[in-house]
Amino acid sequence: MIYHKEHTTSTNDLARSEEYGHLDVIWAENQSQGRGQRGHSWHSDKGLNLTFSVVLKPHFLPIPEQFLLSEVVALALVRCFADYGIACRIKWTNDIYAGDKKLTGVLIEHSLSGETLCRTIAGIGINVNQTSFPKELPNPTSMAQERGTTFDRQHVLERFLSHLTELYTLLEQGEKHHIEELYRQQMYHLDEEHSYALPSGEQFRATIRGVRPSGELRLEHTDGTIREYAFKEVEFVLPHKM
Repeated sequence: MIYHKEHTTSTNDLARSEEYGHLDVIWAENQSQGRGQRGHSWHSDKGLNLTFSVVLKPHFLPIPEQFLLSEVVALALVRCFADYGIACRIKWTNDIYAGDKKLTGVLIEHSLSGETLCRTIAGIGINVNQTSFPKELPNPTSMAQERGTTFDRQHVLERFLSHLTELYTLLEQGEKHHIEELYRQQMYHLDEEHSYALPSGEQFRATIRGVRPSGELRLEHTDGTIREYAFKEVEFVLPHKM
């Protein structure tokens, strides 16, 4: 069920309530404390975009395989945008890029029970009809900018949920390797040499060779060695920062 709110602090915070069940959606027009990955805030003009959270209850999934949920959500977004003629790629871990511009951000939070997951909340911000963004945002885009037209936000949300349900069902049925391969095929800059930065600020060139089931990015360095990096251990260097 979709719960449409006028205002909340954060849809991810609201989705923690037990009143919301599996595949319930909390969609808010305005969030006073909306947040993204790496501690960043999420900017969205009221009434133009989609900012929502989806509740999942993946009791069947062991904790070490939790990244599969990020893959399912990201793939559902890519398929949703393809329905509207927008070709996208997944920038590890789960940002969605149209070309070299960010169309969607995702923040996934898990609750654990023993050795499995009991509740996962996928917070998603989709730039739908916004065409003007704050200058401090490095590389935003929107569906409207990509296609030159406006979109029915409810329809976009329902298309995403349809794809999410289909992919989640595959995961629940044990199609883990299939999900992993689909994700790999859609990775931003897969098999292309690109610039990356360590937390220290040091930059280097490397080529994406895939991602481990537990979520680590596999990078082949220029000396031929392949190293694995967890979230926050490495980040892409955007073209304007090089």
